[in-house]
Amino acid sequence: NKFHLISNSLYGALIFFTGLGLFAVFTAEAEGHKNHDAIPKTEPDSDPPALSEASVSSAVFDHNGRLWLAWVLEQRLYVNYSDNKGKSFSTPKQVSPESETVSMNPEARPNIALTDQGVIYVSYAQKLKQGFAGHVRFSRSLDDGKSFSTPLTVNDDDQFIAHGFASLAVNHQGDIYITWLDSRDSAAVEKAGNDYIGSAVYYARSDDEGVTFQPNVKIADHSCQCCRTVMAMNRDDLPVIMWRHIYGTDRRDHALVTFSSRSSFSQVQQVSDDEWHLDACPHHGPSLAVDSRNRYHISWFTNGKARQGVFYAYSDDQGENFSSPLPVGVIGQPARHSSLLVHGEQVYLSWKAFDGKSTALYIMSSGDRGASWSEPRVVTTTGGGSDHPFLLNNNNEIHLSWQTRDEGYRLLPVNALLQTLAENSVSSSSSCPAETGH
Repeated sequence: NKFHLISNSLYGALIFFTGLGLFAVFTAEAEGHKNHDAIPKTEPDSDPPALSEASVSSAVFDHNGRLWLAWVLEQRLYVNYSDNKGKSFSTPKQVSPESETVSMNPEARPNIALTDQGVIYVSYAQKLKQGFAGHVRFSRSLDDGKSFSTPLTVNDDDQFIAHGFASLAVNHQGDIYITWLDSRDSAAVEKAGNDYIGSAVYYARSDDEGVTFQPNVKIADHSCQCCRTVMAMNRDDLPVIMWRHIYGTDRRDHALVTFSSRSSFSQVQQVSDDEWHLDACPHHGPSLAVDSRNRYHISWFTNGKARQGVFYAYSDDQGENFSSPLPVGVIGQPARHSSLLVHGEQVYLSWKAFDGKSTALYIMSSGDRGASWSEPRVVTTTGGGSDHPFLLNNNNEIHLSWQTRDEGYRLLPVNALLQTLAENSVSSSSSCPAETGH
């Protein structure tokens, strides 16, 4: 299957957890694309790998407006670029060795980041043969993507256990941070005959452009096992890291830490309280953005007793307190897999929703740092499977990056689309009196 996207991966998770009574919870999350996502496997040919057939992709713009993508096809990691906003792409460069198997799980997606000097960094999850085992891998390019370094393993315990669901970020000083979910503590505790709930959150930092990484540091015990981590740099150019946490034995809310220096961070702070008791992983990580005045913007998915769906909130005190959760979405079309982006006073929030036949990509925006929001608007739709959508900033132009089965990779200009939708709405409203008179 060349397009093993979120619907298939979650569908498999549902079958696994049927005995736990979770099928009803995640039926919408599987998005009904079981058949849509099934693409017959074709025989390999001599043509270069095609981004249009990729399973998952991650994208970023450099300061010159070049769009860089890291994507997975047939369990191999590739990088290429576009100089015309996605109309055409360079020949892809394979990063992962032939001997490796790269995860195609959208929650364990590859990451790509750029320095101000144009160095390209990528991280990804290498799958191992031992069950859910894997390593967090890293590579870099110093020659504008022409070649990549031999990948190194970031997790330093070298055990054949689970390491993955990573996020990657680089600050203006050139420090590289990678954070991920790690099962070394659960393996040690369980080997001693005791119980350990969930995984742990670890991070590693490089201050030599990725030549080496400093020893791994544990941030917290008892994270959810299969929801992606997220990371953003705050006003001090230091990381803020957020993940789904397990409180008690099975309550899956969210937590974050804020770094106070390059290598020290705050106590773990709980940032959502939805009373979602679940003895399984939702495969649904949060989104995080920090604006220039250090307001933290977060969005997350829950199916708890207190609330269900995707929600948004903000904090002005580094996560100690948050605004009241704002529900995101449209009645009858539950929101899934949101993405946040901040630009000045503007905040953008996108998500996708499945109505039983097709998946719609929605967006809404705020001009006052999240205090008030526009009405949700449909940007586009697809009839087949799709990856998670992500918002990108290209020199003040906002775009949506979306990998779809039917249309391939799509880069959508948000500002232009919103203006067109607003003009169409005004045009429709002005025509109402004439239509009413017929």
